[in-house]
Formats: sequence, C-alpha cells, structure tokens
Amino acid sequence: METAHERLPGLTAALLCDVADPSQVDRAFARVDELLGGVDVLVANAGISIRRPFLEIRDDDWRRVLDVNLTGVFLCAQRAARRMVDAAGGVILMTASTNGLTGHRFYADYNAAKAGVILLARTMALELAPDVRVNAVCPGYVLTPMQEAEYSPEMLAEANERIPLGRHASPDEVAALFAFLASDESVYVTGATISVDGGETA
Repeated sequence: METAHERLPGLTAALLCDVADPSQVDRAFARVDELLGGVDVLVANAGISIRRPFLEIRDDDWRRVLDVNLTGVFLCAQRAARRMVDAAGGVILMTASTNGLTGHRFYADYNAAKAGVILLARTMALELAPDVRVNAVCPGYVLTPMQEAEYSPEMLAEANERIPLGRHASPDEVAALFAFLASDESVYVTGATISVDGGETA
C-alpha cells in the first residue's frame, strides 16, 4: 500500500482494510464515500491461499481462507451494491478462479471459497438486475507474487505443460478483462463466469 501512489499515478487514495472484518469494511466504504462520493465499480480481488493436503488443513487456516476469499467478497460486494442500487447503476466484479470450477489438489479450502464466489456472483446478478451488473472472472495460472511464493520453478514449468498456450498469464492480461467488464462495452454482460486460463479448462 505504501507504494500505491508510485505504481498508480493519479490514484485518489489507498486504504488499508481487512476485508473479513465487517467493521473495517464499513469504515473503508465510509471513507470512499467521502473521497469519491460513491462507488461505480467494485473489483473484489482480495485473496489468500495455503497449499496443504486436505487431511492436513488446520481449522484456523480453513476459517481464514474462507473468511478472506468468500466472506470478504460478500462484505465488500454487499456494501458496494447498496450504494449502487441507491444510485441506480454500477458494476461488481469478483475474482473467482478456475479452482472454483474444477478440483485442484492441495487447495480444498481455496477451491471451496472460489466456488462460493461464482454462485454468489450469479445470485447477485439475478437480484440486482437491471441496475447493477455482477460478473465473476476465473483466472487460471497467473504469475503473481503469491503464485511464485507457493510454486518452485519446476512446479511452474510443470503447470505450463498443462496449459494449451504454454505459459502462465501475466496480471495485466487478466486486468484487461476486468477493464472490459467494467466498461460500457460490456453493458449486456451480467451473471457471467469467464475463464482466463490459456485454454486449461478446455
């Protein structure tokens, strides 16, 4: 957060918030109201993962992954949606994952949370139409710091062999889809679950 203004010129502000804490989320949105006068687009993107076999997942790790990856999305989406409904317009985009579409070993908690995000997005799209559009983006393998921290170079290379395009996505390639879905170019897209995975799930 400290370098946000350097990385993103023109940024109004960067706010620190634990998305799994309702009171912190409420305070953050109140500050956004002060700074921006409302919310037009929300990207619910906060997420964590802990790579561990199912039989070894600890209770506190399960709760934390679900709290951040699913409850955090719910809390932010609900607060944003209330403002958007009052303003008669807005877009909510959620970062799900191909892990929410197919089983992946060693990520049972993460997979369950991302599957929940997909159904949350679809349900919200039904309830909030026609004023608010809601979509879920499902990235596959993306070369992020979180991915590099969990995977060795050998594991990354092995994953690339399973991807028809032969490589991980860059964060910018995924961001391009979010930019499209947030724009007026996608005004007829809601309730969608869109994979960005180099053909892996095909």
